[in-house]
Parts: sequence; C-alpha cells; structure tokens
Amino acid sequence: MLKKLLPSVLVAFLPCYSYSESIAPYYGNTNNASSSGLTWGMAGILPDVPGLDIQNVIYSYKIQKETNDAVDVHVQNKNANGTGYVFRETDSWLPGSLTGTQINKVVPVIPNIPQSAWGQGSIDVDGNGSVTDPSVIYTYKVTPCYDPQFDPNCPGYVTPIPVIVEVNLDDIYDVTEDENVNLDNKEEIDRIKAEEEELLEKEQEEEEEAERKLRMDKALDAIDQTEIILQSEIIAAMNLTADTIATNAGYYSINIPGKEYKDTVTLLDTKLPESKSGLRNGLAQQLLHNQMVASQYE
Repeated sequence: MLKKLLPSVLVAFLPCYSYSESIAPYYGNTNNASSSGLTWGMAGILPDVPGLDIQNVIYSYKIQKETNDAVDVHVQNKNANGTGYVFRETDSWLPGSLTGTQINKVVPVIPNIPQSAWGQGSIDVDGNGSVTDPSVIYTYKVTPCYDPQFDPNCPGYVTPIPVIVEVNLDDIYDVTEDENVNLDNKEEIDRIKAEEEELLEKEQEEEEEAERKLRMDKALDAIDQTEIILQSEIIAAMNLTADTIATNAGYYSINIPGKEYKDTVTLLDTKLPESKSGLRNGLAQQLLHNQMVASQYE
C-alpha cells in the first residue's frame, strides 16, 4: 500500500522548485536530501522564499540487520533555533524482520514551523543494523502573501512612504561663496581669447623660425658649392704647375757665348693691341663671380 501511495504523493507536489509569479499559493517538493549520505544540511534543499511551510516528509530505505535483532531507525531534523527536533519519525524493526526489507512512508508535519527552524537532517540507527538506498523528500506550500508587502495585491499591503531626509540649510554648498568658482562670464571669455592669441603668436614664431632655417640652409648650400668650385680651380692650377715643371725639366742648359747684339727691329706702331685671349679669360671669371653671388639669394 505504501509503495502505491508514494508515487501519487510525489505527483501531487510536482514540479520541483517551480512556482508562479502570481501571488496565489503554490506547492513543490525537494530532491532527495539524503542522496549524498545519511546526514545533510538544509541550506540549498528548500527554496529561499517567504511564506514557505513544510507539509510532509516522504522517506524510504532498506533495513540491513540480523533476523533476530531489534533495530530502531530515526528520520529526523534538529531544531535550528533551540534544542530537540522539529521533526522525528522512528521505525522499530522487531526480531523476525527480514534484512533487505524496504519501507516507504509519508509523514505529515506540524504546520507553520518557520523554515529557519529546520536544522540538520539525518537518518540514525540504534542497534546492530544499518540502512541502504535512503531517500528523504520534503513537500512544501508557499504562500507569497505570508508577507503582505510581497505584492501590492496582497491583503494588508501598505503603500511604502518614502523617507524624506531633513536637510540643514546651513550645510548646503553655496557656489557664490566659493572663491575658486569664476562667475564672471566676461573674465572667462577674456581668458580664452588671451590663450588663443598666445597660441597664434607661438605659431607665427614657429613659421618665422622655419623660414630663417630654410634661408640659412640655402646660404650654406651656396657656400658649399663655392668651396667646391675653388677647390676645383686650385687642383687645376696645381696640375698646371706640375705640368710646367715637368716640361721645363726636359730642356738642357747651354752656355751661349756672350756678345752684344744690336736691335735691328723697328716698331711701326707704338700702341700694342689688346690680347683677345686675355679678354675672354677675364669675362669668364666675371660671369663665374656673378653666378656665385646670385646663388646666395636664391
């Protein structure tokens, strides 16, 4: 009979942990609290919601004992707010009970026990025996309006009155008395204008400096070109001198018997003509000088 009762009770309290957003009461059941051992804590077993009331404890296990032994099995929860137990059910296995026998029970719970009072749960065995395949399930009912302030539609709901903080007017910050705050708009405009003028002046100085540097670079380039030309002329003159010395070294020195030779040449015109070769050299030097001077101002 108990085996048939257990599935029907579980179905009545499904789904597990599922509840509506509505304020209407709803039911649920936990998972197996003893799945990890014969002792368990209630934290995380029951949903943490207001208005929860445990209604039943459904448990099952198999007894392991000698046939002639008497064994007591206690399924229980300690009182978290005091001494003793908020729930305790005892099964007495008398001599003659066979080992391996399974028991299934649904035990109603005293109503309106606060959820916070449900302390550590356990299955204890008194006597020479043990239990296997334990299962402990709690069914519960949740009444959201247990706390009237849960929802405005709950009976007894009181509209919250906002707490108005009294302010001491003497402690209010007065910006007009802050010497670090500039309240004069004209002063602010003048300051911004001065900063813009300073920035413009700095940009003009940078542009002038860049132009001076450019002119200096051009002058230095002209000087470098002049030095190259002068060096070329010096080298050419040195080469000409070397050639002249080498040419003169090829002549022999001889002594010509000395005597006086009377000039017999008569110049018909006392004015000598200007050398055309000299004019060309002078003109070339003047043109080169003009180009050097002009390149310094490009």
